[in-house]
Amino acid sequence: METEWIGMVGFYNYTVILTYVGVVSAVLGIGLAMYGHTSMAVVCLMVSGFCDLFDGTIARTKKRTVSEMKFGIQIDSLADLICFGVLPAAIGFSIGLTHWYETAALIVYVLAALIRLAYYNVTEDELEFNENAKRVYYDGLPVTTVAILIPLIYTLRPVMKNGFLLLYALCLVATAVAFLLKVKVRKLGMKGMIAAAFCGLAVLALLIVGWNCVAV
Repeated sequence: METEWIGMVGFYNYTVILTYVGVVSAVLGIGLAMYGHTSMAVVCLMVSGFCDLFDGTIARTKKRTVSEMKFGIQIDSLADLICFGVLPAAIGFSIGLTHWYETAALIVYVLAALIRLAYYNVTEDELEFNENAKRVYYDGLPVTTVAILIPLIYTLRPVMKNGFLLLYALCLVATAVAFLLKVKVRKLGMKGMIAAAFCGLAVLALLIVGWNCVAV
């Protein structure tokens, strides 16, 4: 098949490139967080969020085989677990959430993201192959929202100082609960995705301003 490389499993056409780039950014972010470069790790989280925002739109521009469609569903959720499950937890560890109860909060967050993504895969697999079905709402808060939420909260770090650790931990626990709540969250259309991208740029600007204030 044209989307397979000889001697390798998987698919490598343009429909999954953004997903792969998002994972690369997340892995870099995890590494940066472990070495104490937390601000750069937050930027990597935002890059992963941007990639995830538009990867589905790009994937739908190509007529895919059943195998490609199934692969896309699975690889997207696996990527999301790394980008929006593990990376936020690594950022939490990097800023000092190391006590047992804080570590428990990180674990709860990652498990909630895992369960949310597994549930999404089940429902998305049913919709993907039904031409008359179209997802309008998500069940529970999508894990990708942390690509905006966590950077926004991180902008408060310079002014909150010690209180920021508690805020971050509470944010992760609250977000974990929101992942699993049986509530309907409307899926973003193209206008919504563009607005989200601009919101991300605004948050990035706030982060840069915060860095400059700390430097001064």
